[in-house]
Amino acid sequence: MGHRKYSAPRHGSLGVRPRKRAAKIVPRIRSWPTQSWFDLLVEKLGDEAVNKGIAPKPVLLGYVAYKAGMSHAIIIDDRPHTFTSGKEIAIPVTVLDAPPILILGLRGYKIHPMHGLLSFGEVWRSPVEALKELYEKIYSDNPFINLGAKDIVRKYLKGLRKVNPGLVKPEPHSEYGFKFLENNWKEKLERLKAAELADIRVIASTIPVLSGIGKKKPEIIEIKIGGGTLSERIDYAEKLLGNYVTVDQVFREGQFIDIIGVTKGKGFQGVIKRFGVKELPRWHKHRKGSRKIGSRSPGFGTMSETPQPGQMGFHRRTEYNKRIIKIGINGWEVTPKGGFLGYGIVYGPYIMLHGSIIGPRKRLLVLRHPIRPPSWYPLEAPQIIYYSHESKQGV
Repeated sequence: MGHRKYSAPRHGSLGVRPRKRAAKIVPRIRSWPTQSWFDLLVEKLGDEAVNKGIAPKPVLLGYVAYKAGMSHAIIIDDRPHTFTSGKEIAIPVTVLDAPPILILGLRGYKIHPMHGLLSFGEVWRSPVEALKELYEKIYSDNPFINLGAKDIVRKYLKGLRKVNPGLVKPEPHSEYGFKFLENNWKEKLERLKAAELADIRVIASTIPVLSGIGKKKPEIIEIKIGGGTLSERIDYAEKLLGNYVTVDQVFREGQFIDIIGVTKGKGFQGVIKRFGVKELPRWHKHRKGSRKIGSRSPGFGTMSETPQPGQMGFHRRTEYNKRIIKIGINGWEVTPKGGFLGYGIVYGPYIMLHGSIIGPRKRLLVLRHPIRPPSWYPLEAPQIIYYSHESKQGV
């Protein structure tokens, strides 16, 4: 490694330039897959998938969840053509807190000959009744939640008003202290359905008061609907308006998904830490500076490949084809002793993924049906032999 004394190539890909801070902590979804995972299973496996009860249908192509923490498990390796097929293997797993999401609105799109998809109109409907129903169905018997349905609705509406004051207004004499503004949603929905739409998408909201992160302001995100014909997708969107969606209605155990989110932020860093270049040993020209970049090309308007100081981390990134090991309803089944470090208890529905994923704990992540699916299409999840509930304190 003597040559490293004089030359050490920079680390990191030039394909992710510019390495700047993400504009928002809630990532924007730039592209959606043309087929859902269910469509792919039926297309690739045929009757084998149909016999499992899988059928092409309209489904949300995305979901949102919060990263809780990691543990490890022992599973039976079900991957074909590997030397560990059918054997027990130990794997790292990541647990995501995935409380249900509320569908607050619909947005219709038309095709503009010059600009592509353009928003045609929106419909918003109150989610209060759905939130009360959701609480009674999933969280009313939860021993870790001390809030009633009225408190959950009030906290949610209070947080939603901080995100979008045009949706919620204070009403001190009402049951919850706030009121969701619907503004003739039925008439707007009929007008939207009567138009010649090119696409329709849902506007979903998280319910952070039902997660373990202890905040009230929800995140709002637009999600595309895939599968079926356009009329079937419009009917499906109409059924979802004002209701809630759980994670098992969007994904299936054993399938692959993409993770879109913002990575851990490390601030402004120099070239040694940011690109892993070599700091030269001390010699007489060290007076010119240590950990400096040296001379650069004066090429204005050209791409600079020279390592330079700048932002490190807090980048919007996408991880492809992460496999869902398990989807569950009771989060305390996978919460380790003492809770996840810096997160606490997962109260409700959760997702267990194989391996590690981007972002720190509590970070919102968008889960999407795979846009570049692998060549293997598993129908079932691998069998879990053991899951570690040991405390992560001091690890």
